[in-house]
Amino acid sequence: MTKGAIVGIGELAPQRYSSGETTLSMIAAASIQAVHDAGLEKEDVDGLLVGPQVGETPQHVPATVAEYLGLRPEMANVVDLGGATGAGMAWRAAAAIEAGMCDTVLCVLGNINERGRVARSPNRNPIREFDVPFGASGANTSYAFLARRHMEEYGTTPEQLAAPIVAQRANAQLNPKAIFHGTPLTVEDILSSPMVVDPLRLLEIVMPCAGAAAFVVTSEERARDLAQPVVSIAGAGEKITHRAMSLAPSLTSGPLKDAIARAYRQSGVGPEDLDLLQLYDCYSIVIAITLEDAGVCPPGQSGQWMAERDLTWQGLQPLNTHGGQLSFGQADLAGGMSHLTEAVVQLRRQAGERQVRDAETALVTGNGATLSEATALVLRRGA
Repeated sequence: MTKGAIVGIGELAPQRYSSGETTLSMIAAASIQAVHDAGLEKEDVDGLLVGPQVGETPQHVPATVAEYLGLRPEMANVVDLGGATGAGMAWRAAAAIEAGMCDTVLCVLGNINERGRVARSPNRNPIREFDVPFGASGANTSYAFLARRHMEEYGTTPEQLAAPIVAQRANAQLNPKAIFHGTPLTVEDILSSPMVVDPLRLLEIVMPCAGAAAFVVTSEERARDLAQPVVSIAGAGEKITHRAMSLAPSLTSGPLKDAIARAYRQSGVGPEDLDLLQLYDCYSIVIAITLEDAGVCPPGQSGQWMAERDLTWQGLQPLNTHGGQLSFGQADLAGGMSHLTEAVVQLRRQAGERQVRDAETALVTGNGATLSEATALVLRRGA
């Protein structure tokens, strides 16, 4: 694959609830930041990738966003991979550039979160046919099922699952944009928080909020002449295995295993070469399974591994240095993009107090549905 480069990023600070905003206005704000960060003008952007959720329009999403931003792209598309959407956009943008469809692609996601607003889907699908009638209704139940299976099969403990959340919250204390900046956390706090779905407690579950994020991809050749240090897309992988939990091929591993393996092969690196782990973390159990699927630790041993290591920005392989979605915030699909934007900030050496020393290579993962849709990226400093 082409080794495109991420040359601009933009991100709004997450907020618990939005008021007086539209999805389009938040998308615009993040997009302007990303384009300006790259040292470009909107006329330089000739490609556009957006998510499927723009509240102001049920269809024709790329055209609606392009019109609002004043763009006339030569390539535009919707990427719909749930929490893997942000990472999935990166390699698609690079591939479009390599195919000669465009030169510079804006990738953007955003979402409002108004108090009292509940989104509901009328769609019929296998989940509604076979899972929901038996009580598996919603993400909390599904991820609790995965956590319980991991505990029963490998002896993973609640204390072990809480350890990386505490480390990520420590990272968030050095990130003024994080929604939980100024609110430290301990393992005891997590274990004493209310039980939501056994064995998952409140502070192991991501809190929805509002926000937006964007990034710009261009060729490595052009990136060398732009404003920011070059961050290359060295490798990418993607895999989808199921949608309904009842059809998942495994409950202790997921499609990220194959996606990460492909990203490793393309980039020529392995888990021992990673300086930074930016892993999708909607629930505590996702961190554990992803570490195993990434080969960072053997299958079934993530609990002990997490409990014994320093996963803050000061450790050997820091985890989610922006705080992760559990402490930075999950602005719907834009929350998944935060792992990519933080990796770029770290590889540029622009992370301030939480800067990882000599960071050269980062793994970024995205997870859609319930360990169903997976994207992995290896990002590297320089071109």
